[in-house]
Amino acid sequence: MIGYCECEFKIYSSQSLKEKRAVLQRVITRTKQKFNVSIAEVDHQNLWQLSKLAIVTVSSSRQAAERELDHAIKFLDSFPEWERTSTIFEWL
Repeated sequence: MIGYCECEFKIYSSQSLKEKRAVLQRVITRTKQKFNVSIAEVDHQNLWQLSKLAIVTVSSSRQAAERELDHAIKFLDSFPEWERTSTIFEWL
């Protein structure tokens, strides 16, 4: 089972693309180290207060994939620099 999730985040404190990329790099690196997921920015690369991340995991069951994605999303929500504004799940 492949679990795919797109999350859009608003980065309120960012005043430049450089600040946004610093936040993204730290968050993406920590998420990859902590969870069995692949994560990347897939949209809004040139906007300094908005980011869309795609998170993907592969598992033997939908429940395990859903659990891994939920843990990763909760971890992303724990960062005070941003707020999640939308989330879309897909199962393949």
